[in-house]
Parts: sequence; C-alpha cells; structure tokens
Amino acid sequence: MLILVCNVGSTSLKYKLFDMPSPAILVEAKIERVGRSDAIFSYRNNQNGFSEKLEALSVPGYADGIKLFLRYLLDKKSGALSSMDELEAVGFKTVLAKGYYGVHELTDEVLAAMEAYAIVAPAHNPPYIEAIRVFRSLLPNKLMVGCFETAFHTTIPLSRRIYALPYEWYEQYGICRLGYHGASHSYIARQIRARAGEHFRLISCHLGGSGSICAIEDGKSVDTSFGFSLQTGIPHANRAGDLDAEVIPFLLSQGLTMDEILEGIDKKGGLLGISGISNDLRDIQSAAEKGSERAELAIEAFCDSVVKFIGAFYAELGGLDYLVFTGGIGENAALIREKICSRLSCLGVKFDSGANLALHGEGVISAPESTAVVLVLPTNEEVGIAQTIQEKVLAGELRPQAASAAAV
Repeated sequence: MLILVCNVGSTSLKYKLFDMPSPAILVEAKIERVGRSDAIFSYRNNQNGFSEKLEALSVPGYADGIKLFLRYLLDKKSGALSSMDELEAVGFKTVLAKGYYGVHELTDEVLAAMEAYAIVAPAHNPPYIEAIRVFRSLLPNKLMVGCFETAFHTTIPLSRRIYALPYEWYEQYGICRLGYHGASHSYIARQIRARAGEHFRLISCHLGGSGSICAIEDGKSVDTSFGFSLQTGIPHANRAGDLDAEVIPFLLSQGLTMDEILEGIDKKGGLLGISGISNDLRDIQSAAEKGSERAELAIEAFCDSVVKFIGAFYAELGGLDYLVFTGGIGENAALIREKICSRLSCLGVKFDSGANLALHGEGVISAPESTAVVLVLPTNEEVGIAQTIQEKVLAGELRPQAASAAAV
C-alpha cells in the first residue's frame, strides 16, 4: 500500500512516500521558502538512488510546489510511480477542525471545520487548507486524509479535558483541552508497545520548538499538557505556554493593544521571551555557559515545567514504566534530559549520566536499578500518519478511490 504524507509549513512543503506496512520510504522531498523566488527543492528516490537539489527557484505558492513534486514523482528518471493509480491515499498532519478530532477524509465539510478554527491555529490551519485544496484539484478522485493532531487525545477522560467554565461553552463552542502532537506521541506509544506488550505506563516528552508532555496508558492517551490551543502547556520556543487569563485584561489596562499582547504571547514569549537571546535552545545554552543569568533562567523554567507535568502524570498513571524523550530538544539536548531526570529520583527514576552524555540517536539513559526505563527515541510523525491511514483503510473506515491523472 503506497501512501504519500505531506507536511505543510507556513513556507515549506515536505513529502514522504511510504510503502506500507514495512514502512519503507520510497521518496522524500522538501521545498523550502515557498512564496519566494529563492526557493530550495530537495528530492531523493531511495529506490534508484536519484537525488537532486535545486536552488534559487521561483515557487510563488503551494500549487507550484506541489506540481513540481508530482512531476518528479512521475518522471521516468526520478520517479517512483508510473501513474497515480498506484497511490492509495495522501495523508496530512492536520492540526485542528471544529467538531472533527480524529482521522477523517478531507471533505468540503471537514475543510470548512478547519476554517472555523483557523483563529485557534492561525499558523497551521490556513497553509494546510490551501495545500489540501491544491492536492484535491490535481487528484480529484484520490483519497485525502487528515490525521488531526487532536486524534490521539480523544481517549482522555472528560474530567481531564473539561475546563471549569460554563458547561454551555463546552457544548456550544467545543472549549476543552484538545491536545496536539498526536502523531508524535502515538508513534512513541507504538514503539513502546513493540517493546513492552499491551500493558504499560508511559510518559512521552516531545520537546522541541513546540513541546508537550503526554501520559499514555496501554497505548492510549490519558492526559496531555496542551489545552484548547497550541498556546498552552510548557514554554515553547516563542509561545508562552500556560498563562493566567487575567494577564491579558491587565495588560490592556496598562495601555498595550491586543495585537501587542498576542505578539508577546505567541511570537516573543517562551524561551525567547525569558532569555532575551534566542528561541533556539542551543544558543541559550551557549549563553548560559558564558554566564547569562536570563539564559540560565530560561533553561530552569523550561525544565521545571516539564518536571511538574511528569510528576502530575505519574500520579494519574499510578506509577511509571517508561519515560521517553523525543523531538529536537528531547533527542539532542543532553543537558535538558539530565536536569529533568535528576529531579525524578523521588519517582524511582535512576539516571545514567554517562550513558546520557555518550548517546547519539536512540538509546536507554536510565540505570539498571531504575524503576522506569528512560529512553531517547527519535520520533517519526510521518510514519505514524501512514500507519494510521493503513489501519483505517484495512478496517474499512476509509476507502481508497481510483486515481485520476494529475494535472502537473
């Protein structure tokens, strides 16, 4: 079963063509700087070894970038498909849609629901909507699937999702904790199931430019640090994370505009806001090593927040079998892992500092006597999406359709 997964950014398009269930990556490609005349296109066919990188391209919009990729995918020299009939489905790591929180075919109704919540995910929904519409126009009879970031968290009990607000707001507007990074956390859950079997208690820490903590029991999400929007939970690179709602009216009373406040919360907050140096942890860590107190404060605040969620989720799970670090920071920042794990000895976590410092890639960083296994596992959200689509197709919940020739 061949499944194409497209990851859409505000100025980028990333593609991976999977041959399921192996899952083998047949083709991977990336277009950077969409909307500019100096775009970069990278393409690799892992079957025949063909690869190419083009720079200084004019890629005015998503339609141009998608057509470029499809031409390469079908080309006799670079391609992996002789026709689009071979493709079962196109999957997207969609974020949020009003009333649609699982895995859904991307119909007009679902796209309208994504538009309805564009105000909640302004950096994510509009680019995805545009790219999906382009794919639908080029492949009008092909199955398009949205694996919403909220899908994995639909198993969280309502008592942990509900806000202490008028219940009617939940009923009428859908205001509750929704959770994100579902593709990453569900992938980690699959990896742990392969190691542990059906029954396990796991806390997955996806730490990166955007970060979240997820409590997982027997492969199902039972709590998460994210709330209604992506502007919640632990501090992010630019976003503040959890914030007292009364901060906003107070700042308004001090003369700031709503636009200024939202910019401070969404773009100038997080690690950047505290450190005043950068939104990149590597830069912040370097500054801290040189004596920057604000850089050190940003690191400590970040780690404190992660530890707080781990402690809360440990109590909810009633113990812990596996603690996993993933994401750009989780996979690469040994200092952050050590600062977090060194505070978890009260939970029975015994940390192996030497293994942590020596690790590059995947591996165990807990001591043999630790009551929980601490792992670093690189996430693979695209594989998780392809696996989910395959499962849904085989279960009859999604039906592949006949392909039509792409207008490329």
